[in-house]
Amino acid sequence: MKKWINALSRLGLFPKLFLVMVISIVLVSVLILWTTIHMSTRLFTETFSITNSKVLNQIKTNFESFNDAIAAVANNVSQSGSIRGFLSEGEGDSLTMAKSYYHMREAMDRIQTITESYEVGITISGINGRTYSTDRSHLSMSVDDLKQMPITVEATKLPSRLIFDDYRLDEGSGSEQMISATKALTNRSQGSMYGMLYVTMRERMFRQFYSSFTSRGNDVVILNENGEIVSSNREDWIGTRQLELLSYARQMSNDNSKGVNAHVMDQDSVVLSEYLPIYRFYIVNVVDKEQAMGQLLDMKTIVLICTAIVAGALVLVFLITNQITKSLRRLVKQMSNITKSDLDNYIPVSGSYESRQLSHAYNYMLDELHDYVDQLVLTQREQRNAELAALQSQINPHFLYNTLASVKVLVQQGNKDRAAETINALISLLQNTISDVSETVTVEQEVENLKNYVFINHVRYGGRIKAAFYISPDCTHYHVPKLVIQPFIENAFFHAFIKKDTGTIHVMVSRAGESLICEIMDNGDGIEGFSMGESLPNPKNNRQLFSGIGIRNVHDRIQLLYGTPYGVTIMSTPGEGTRVTVTLPLITQ
Repeated sequence: MKKWINALSRLGLFPKLFLVMVISIVLVSVLILWTTIHMSTRLFTETFSITNSKVLNQIKTNFESFNDAIAAVANNVSQSGSIRGFLSEGEGDSLTMAKSYYHMREAMDRIQTITESYEVGITISGINGRTYSTDRSHLSMSVDDLKQMPITVEATKLPSRLIFDDYRLDEGSGSEQMISATKALTNRSQGSMYGMLYVTMRERMFRQFYSSFTSRGNDVVILNENGEIVSSNREDWIGTRQLELLSYARQMSNDNSKGVNAHVMDQDSVVLSEYLPIYRFYIVNVVDKEQAMGQLLDMKTIVLICTAIVAGALVLVFLITNQITKSLRRLVKQMSNITKSDLDNYIPVSGSYESRQLSHAYNYMLDELHDYVDQLVLTQREQRNAELAALQSQINPHFLYNTLASVKVLVQQGNKDRAAETINALISLLQNTISDVSETVTVEQEVENLKNYVFINHVRYGGRIKAAFYISPDCTHYHVPKLVIQPFIENAFFHAFIKKDTGTIHVMVSRAGESLICEIMDNGDGIEGFSMGESLPNPKNNRQLFSGIGIRNVHDRIQLLYGTPYGVTIMSTPGEGTRVTVTLPLITQ
């Protein structure tokens, strides 16, 4: 967002004016269009909910009529003595069995006329293992298989109820969804069950109750209490489980609401539902809002009209705004061309009074800017030289006093060779300190100077603190600023081993990509507050060391010479030691 705001602030007056007008016109047009569509959609939803609620009531009436026919079939079957005898009597002679079958068949033919307007199959099964079906293709299975079917098990548990459910009928070419009404046949006088009644219908025939009320984008779904679609005019939905749709159906059944807007079946829809307690099914009407609104509103025509209006308004705004800002843009263009070259090209004084005054002011500004830039360059150069000189001039005299005092003691003791070595090491250090601190030396020379410094400290204080150097062979020819490592060794000598009597200082130089990494590590006391390896000491508390260049000054000096990617970082753990990392560029000169 900040990037876009900055880009907008850099635009000229004409683009800003034009952009504001474009946004305003487009925004007003979109708001009007959105309001119109929203109001139309709301009106459509309310009207549709009322209309389709009546449609659902009609579908519900169709299902209730079908249920009445099935209930009549169940009553006639249970009241027929010939059917009860066929399903409950034991085995007899062939003549008796033939008469029993004949009378049962006559009763079934009469009962079948009740459902002649529906293509159903009526199947009866008795406890004696006998079965009879008006259409064997609906339940083509053995008695044992029938007993194991979930619809049979549930009807056995609820013998007084007519149980509606669905099942899959496996055929040679595949499987088909079936709807079943199951009723346990019981002897009313004895209360014992002697058989089972199945009234079955193919799902494609089940659609006749609602298919005349469907259209493109206006679909009907029959949903069972498990959320499975048992029937629909959309065959690709049959057999799928839609728990979200089930929750909406239950909600409308509990709240007696007419309809809800929901995103179901991968589409924005208006959902209406009626519950059929007899069937334990939900009749759900799913209306695709996009298709329905497409029939209600000609969106293509509306968009074309709005686009034409917006385009005409934008052309008019462009012409007016362009005329108003033309003269000012001409002057701005001249000024921008000058800033891209140098400060010696002045703007010609011409045009209107306002343009001439602006030209005079700009040319005067260029004269003043010339003087300011020259003075700024000179000041920066002097400041850089002063900073380097100040860094170089900070020398700690105590080191000189103590070293000369140590040499004096060696001479008095007659150890002239040791005193000469100490004086030579001191001379080497002073040469590198007093000379131009902005100069660089090779890593090999810097390490030699460090060894001289360690030698002098061993002469002064003994060898309780050791120093070890690990220099990568491919780094010895690189150049580093003078005295960039020595301050950290000095700091370790005098501050890292206050609590510990002995220890070791390790100096390692290696290459990492395009950088030279110098690390100074000790196993001394450590420092509080440097566990993250990012901070540097407070300059106000920074003790100036031998060369006068403290840790902060070394860091500032490196960044002054090479830039912010380089510098000093410190990581320390109390009781374990300190690691100082100096990052430098690869310099070969």
